[in-house]
Amino acid sequence: MKEKQSKSLSIHLPLLFVISVIIIMAVVLPLVHQRFHDRMIDQYTRMAKGVTQLMVNAFDGDRVDEFIVISNHRFAHHFKNWAASRRDAGRPGKITVLDDGTSTNETRLGAVKDMAFAVDELHLDDDLLVIAGDNVLDFSLKGFVDYALRKGTSCTMRYLEEDEARLRKSGVSEVGEGEVLLSLEEKPENPKSHWCTPPFYYYRREDAARLHEAIADGCGTDAPGSLVAWMCAHTVLHSWEMPGNRYDIGSLESYRKVQETYRGIVR
Repeated sequence: MKEKQSKSLSIHLPLLFVISVIIIMAVVLPLVHQRFHDRMIDQYTRMAKGVTQLMVNAFDGDRVDEFIVISNHRFAHHFKNWAASRRDAGRPGKITVLDDGTSTNETRLGAVKDMAFAVDELHLDDDLLVIAGDNVLDFSLKGFVDYALRKGTSCTMRYLEEDEARLRKSGVSEVGEGEVLLSLEEKPENPKSHWCTPPFYYYRREDAARLHEAIADGCGTDAPGSLVAWMCAHTVLHSWEMPGNRYDIGSLESYRKVQETYRGIVR
C-alpha cells in the first residue's frame, strides 16, 4: 500500500508557482512607472522570468507532472511567450500559464485566492507543491517532497534566523515535538520563535481541497502563509529544516545581487 501511494504521488505532483508577488511590485510604483514605464516593465519581466526559470530547472521532470505559473494580466503574455519558447526548444516539463485577470494592486487576488483560482480553473485534485516566485534556493526540493511523503501530512520549510528585524518581515513558526508545526504567523510584531518559514509549501490533496472552506472561514488571502496558519488549527502539519539557503528576490536590487553570487543547486 505504501509503495502504491508513493508511485501515484510521484506521477501526479503539480507545481504551483504563485508569482503575483513579483508581478505586483511593478504596479505599486505608479510614479516610477510614469517616468520609466518601458524600462521598468522590461526589467521586472526579465527578473520574474529569470526566477521562474531557475525554479523550473531545480526539479526532476520525472517527479513533476505540471508547472503552473500564475501571473496578473499585465505580465501574463510575457510568461506565455516564455513557456512557448521552452516548448519550441524541446525543453522538458509541461508549463501552464494562468492569467488571473487582475491589473492593479487594488484588484489583486492575493496568493491564497490565486491558488484557489488555479485549482478551480484547472480542476486540480492532487497534492500541490506551492512556491512564491520571488525566491530561489541553492538546494534541491527532492528532500522536501520525500519528507512530506514520509510524514503523510502537508508540510512547510524552516530555517533558523537570529535577526529579529528579518523575522518581523517573514513568516515565523512554532515547532513542537516530532517537528509538528504548531503555528505560523506572517510578519509578527513580536516573533514567538526564531524559525523563519519561507513560502514553500507541500499540500496534501485533502488539504488543498479545503481552500474555499478556509477562505469562507476568514483565512487571510494576501500572504501565502495565511493558508498554513489557518490549517494549523484544522489539521496536522510538519516542518522540514532546510539543508541550504534561500534567497529572497523581491526587488531589482536583490535580484541583481543574486545574479552575481548565485551558483545554482549545490546541495
